[in-house]
Amino acid sequence: MNTITTFIEKNPAITIVIAFQLFRFCLLPSMGLMPQDAYYHFYGENLSLSYFDHPGMIGYMLRMFTITFGKYVFVVKLANFVVTTLTILSFYKLSTLFLSKDKVLKSLLLLISTLFISILSFNSTPDVPLMLFWTLSVLFLYRAIFENKKAYWIYAGITMGLAFDSKYTALLLQFGLIAFILFSNKKRKLLFSPWFWASLVISALITFPVWWWNYQHDFASFLFQSSERTSSMSGFKIHPKFFFGALGHQLFLLLPILFSIFLVFTFKYVKRALIKFKLPSTKTLFLLAFFIPTFLGFMILTPFYWVKLNWLMPSYVTGIILASMFITRKLLKIQLIISVVLHFLVALQVVFYFVPVKSDDTWVGWEELALETQKIQNKYPDSFVFSDDKYKTSAVLNFYMNDKVYAQNIIGKHALHFDYLGDDLSTLNGKNAIFIDSDTRFKNDNKKGEINPLLNNYFSNVTELEPIIIEKNGKKLRKFWVFYCKEYNANP
Repeated sequence: MNTITTFIEKNPAITIVIAFQLFRFCLLPSMGLMPQDAYYHFYGENLSLSYFDHPGMIGYMLRMFTITFGKYVFVVKLANFVVTTLTILSFYKLSTLFLSKDKVLKSLLLLISTLFISILSFNSTPDVPLMLFWTLSVLFLYRAIFENKKAYWIYAGITMGLAFDSKYTALLLQFGLIAFILFSNKKRKLLFSPWFWASLVISALITFPVWWWNYQHDFASFLFQSSERTSSMSGFKIHPKFFFGALGHQLFLLLPILFSIFLVFTFKYVKRALIKFKLPSTKTLFLLAFFIPTFLGFMILTPFYWVKLNWLMPSYVTGIILASMFITRKLLKIQLIISVVLHFLVALQVVFYFVPVKSDDTWVGWEELALETQKIQNKYPDSFVFSDDKYKTSAVLNFYMNDKVYAQNIIGKHALHFDYLGDDLSTLNGKNAIFIDSDTRFKNDNKKGEINPLLNNYFSNVTELEPIIIEKNGKKLRKFWVFYCKEYNANP
């Protein structure tokens, strides 16, 4: 006990960091399965070179953990927690290359206090491995460029490739590297270095599986992530709600103090460059090269397009290091107080679920849904189960149930990666099915009272059954409509 007390007294900042991570770890068992957890676990159970909506790194990561420790919700959560902890350690190592000891601790406290670290620790998304490989890439590039360690060009090429194999936005790593070299008078000669080009070539080779999968599938994933998204920006109409929505998300993820500092130094450096034509020191320019394109680039898009809350996350790595150069002890203290209060409220919500989430993006009720669905399937033997909400209900039921659960491609709708499993749906012809439909705006216990016309197209007869009502602590929280569908026809 004396040893622990002495450590806390001598290392208050490190103690706070450890306390935050212990808090997150202790909260893991209370976190139920999220649809995203189930969907990316589904990736891992259906191994492929890549996938329709994302590259496969998150699926490989979850597959490795569940093979090692078993197929449990806690293991899925543990995978995210462990990888995010590795990201924190990598960030700490990176920050020591730019900051004094006091400011390193500031940067670590800023990072650990954010809600985005909590989200990455609890919820499976491609951003979990992306953030690790992004941080390692910046670390290795620093070693290669500023310490002239040739081998680190190779390491950086590997991690940049693995970052792309996690999420397509990792291309901004190569963009940032090239931009830094072009704008840096002292490092521009690296354009003629074979090591620089070798790093880029290696990163491209590491991404080959993603390109090959896309080539085999008519570039479906690239088209989904590019042309379909850019088409929604046609006309560049201004949408204030998009801008304020993105602003709210960033305030939530970073907390107001840190986000405000991001805005202040971004304005400061951009103004200095555009008006005074003056660039910062080489090391600061290096940090900005991996911050400005992602942070400012996506923020500029927010008035015209719905920028998702996680798209800016990679910019936080070097952004927090820059922020620690500006933040005062008083502001840091306020940041930590706000963080502790919000994390306490999050913990209460996770454990007690005071505020029902009117969405399928929740951790409550999924296992109970699987048990009730299994009971219905037992009453109607030889029936397959499917749902129609892109991936969420189907992915979760696939996690919990032994029999395969299908998605909305059963009724002719596009179903993300469910379309690329190689299923021959005609083998289901003549079979009966149970259709599960989530009532996200749950208001009463009534049946839906109407049948999706598409069901009538693919089945000879559809009957609505009693809905599944999920309760917790005597309170009704979620509702799922249930339909019994007879004699499936894959080609109506």
